[in-house]
Amino acid sequence: MGMTMAEKVLARASDRDRVHPGEFVTGNIDILMGHDLSFFTAYELMVQNGYKKVWDPNKIVVTIDHTVPAPNIRSAETHRKMREYVETQGIKNFYDAGVGICHQVLPEKGHALPGRLIVGGDSHTTTYGALGVASCGIGHSEIAYVMVKGALWFRVPETIKFVLKGVMPQGVSSKDIILKIAGQYTAEVGQYKAVEFAGPAAKGLSVDQRMTISNMGVEIGAKFAFFEADEKTMAFLQGRTNQPVSPFGPDPDASYLEIYEMDISSLEPQVAFPHNVDNVKSISEVGEIPVQQAFIGSCTNARGEDLARAAAILKGRKVHAGTRLLVIPASQEISIQMAQSGVIQAFLEAGAMMGPPGCGPCYGGHLGILAPGETSISSTNRNFKGRMGSPESFVYLASPETVAASAIEGKIADPRKYLKS
Repeated sequence: MGMTMAEKVLARASDRDRVHPGEFVTGNIDILMGHDLSFFTAYELMVQNGYKKVWDPNKIVVTIDHTVPAPNIRSAETHRKMREYVETQGIKNFYDAGVGICHQVLPEKGHALPGRLIVGGDSHTTTYGALGVASCGIGHSEIAYVMVKGALWFRVPETIKFVLKGVMPQGVSSKDIILKIAGQYTAEVGQYKAVEFAGPAAKGLSVDQRMTISNMGVEIGAKFAFFEADEKTMAFLQGRTNQPVSPFGPDPDASYLEIYEMDISSLEPQVAFPHNVDNVKSISEVGEIPVQQAFIGSCTNARGEDLARAAAILKGRKVHAGTRLLVIPASQEISIQMAQSGVIQAFLEAGAMMGPPGCGPCYGGHLGILAPGETSISSTNRNFKGRMGSPESFVYLASPETVAASAIEGKIADPRKYLKS
């Protein structure tokens, strides 16, 4: 019997020929990631416990992305200390404020390679599964432990597979696929399981689109959220790393706990209603819901393709007078692409505000915070109460296309009407 992607990575990382679901193994970590809300705290915890050196500075990646630019003295001091810490430890893979969101930066800079085991101080570390990586989020104490030991224990997860079939309709994107899965199968379907997304429709998705789905894998409970690393993965990674890169996927005779099939041919744009990611309705069921803010950004949907599709809808149109549109790209690399392609101009001419690469209002830290009673339509990954500001505000999740259409109309709107057939 063959192994799933999770089993193959954990077997290799724990120096075993094979592993089985339910077993506990100690895996050697290929990359540890931390950002300004996790690395700082974990590093100080490490020092407080008497450890002065990290296990391997070349295997640690640090970003400043959540509070960018620093909104207050406390954040500025955290950033200053982080710069000191990485210099003290000789950590070269440090990406300062403005480079981008960790989950975009690691793939761009060639750290997220197929078959690797990556842990990070952020729950959406599952994003790298789009490149065939076994990646997951861990807590502060676990980060501190990995900093010192370079390894972490895992319970080998069972694996479920979603087989995606059909052709994605115009105006529908991978965000709609993962929202549909969350709505149909609940936010618990992948609880401490590895999830593989396969089938002809999955293979047809671009790397950008795959990253959106893997990013939200954690929203259905997944420990890991994989796509096979194929020729599209190889093309994306070309020129980004000097390490050997090979296709990576499950064995043909791998065993799965469950296999679900979904035909996306008739899928409509999807919207997750407050205050749960799996409270999902199709756009035709939404009704009249005014929005005061529309946000296109985050580690979920602020990549080049996302922003280009949204800009195409906004081009030649204006943001509704009662709605503010905030656009924040996921990285500096994407910002440059936007400038070269005219995407930034389309957003600005429509009346959007542009922010520097970073997380923005996604986690409620700063930039674009909602007041009590306000409603936002957002391309982010979570809509829990208080996630984007006041606990008395409301966040609806949707694709960048749906957010753009909603910004034009000042209410949640179907993007398909703005697209030429």
